Parts: sequence; structure tokens; C-alpha cells
Amino acid sequence: MAQILIVEDEPGIASFVTKGLRAAGHQPTAVTTGADALTHARTGGYDLMVLDIGLPDVDGFEVLRQLRGEGSALPVIILTARTSVDDTVAALEGGADDYMAKPFRFEELLARVRLRLRQDVAPGETTTLAAGPLSLDLRTRRASVEGREVDLSAREFALLETFLTHPGQVLSREQLLSRVWGYDFDPGSNVVDVYVRYLRRKIGAEHVVTVRGMGYRLVDPRA
Repeated sequence: MAQILIVEDEPGIASFVTKGLRAAGHQPTAVTTGADALTHARTGGYDLMVLDIGLPDVDGFEVLRQLRGEGSALPVIILTARTSVDDTVAALEGGADDYMAKPFRFEELLARVRLRLRQDVAPGETTTLAAGPLSLDLRTRRASVEGREVDLSAREFALLETFLTHPGQVLSREQLLSRVWGYDFDPGSNVVDVYVRYLRRKIGAEHVVTVRGMGYRLVDPRA
């Protein structure tokens, strides 16, 4: 579980990102001003910051400038309505690790968050999820079943990663939808069921069982 600082003064966006990151297993904290962003970031208690540029007191560029000037290596993803090339270059040259323009899809933000967090994994720390004959290498994005590599799409990989993070646990369609597709996806869609079928074809239907009226569960068929 990563501690993520969200710096965003638009309540709707802050709530949207907070709920999505919490559903993905992280611990988000949201603040609305640059001053609060600096106070929180300086505690050293965060693994990553999602930073808006247009803040009510000082802008995100100044927040980033001060943090980098103090030697902070906290990964920062800029999330802003400013989309000019000059702004993008200024953010990246100022020390941002990534830059996303609003409006955005939560799934893309989550993918970038995961990427930045994995780049900070210490040498020797495990980056593999496994349950029974299934395993995922989170760095190389490779999946295998009983040692046999299987080719998964990005969405299938994210779905299997979610199951492997919660082995044996029943996950509802709503939980899977929020973790893999984000809160901006139509909750009435049958996309979860469709992708569970895709995943079963590739890893074996016996690994993902349907719990009627509740959702799906990852199991070890050999147990």
C-alpha cells in the first residue's frame, strides 16, 4: 500500500482520484493548496505526489521547485488543465516525473502511478505476484501459468494482477470495475464479465470461479 499525496483544489477531481486510488489499494491524502502540499511532502511520509498546477495560493511549479531545491526525490505526477508544450516542458525540466492533461481517464493515471512506484522498488525487493501455478512479473509485465508464458493484453494483465493481489477473496464486479477500469467507466457495462472470459481462455477457466450473486474469486485448482 502506497501513501499518495493528492494536491488538487477542485473537489470533484480530488474525490474522484482519492476514491480510485483507495479502491486500487493505496492510501491517498488530499490537500487543496500549495502550502499544505509542501507541509505534507516535507514529512517524508509519502511515496508519490499527484500535483495540480493551478492552485489557489502558489502554483504547482513553485511547489515542485521548492521540493527539488530541498533535495526531495518524491515522485511527482503533474495533473493539470494546462496542455501547452511550454507548460509540459517546464514541468518535466522542473523535476516532474510525469505529466497528464485534464480531462483524463483514471485507468491511465493509475497505470502511471504504478509505473512510478515500481521504479522506486529497492534492489532485491520482490516484484512478482504468485498464487498456485499463476505468476506475474510486475517489472517485465510477463504472465505465466505453470511456467508457460501467456500473452495478456494490458487490461487482462491488470485484471489478473487484481485477482493475485486478493487470492481466494471474492471480488464483486463493482470492485473489479473500479480497480481495473476506473470510476469513469459505465457501472452498467458487462465489460468485467467479458474480460473474465478472455482471461479464463488464456490462463484456464478453473482458476477463476464465479460466486453466484457476488462476483469472482481466484482459486488454486490443485488445492
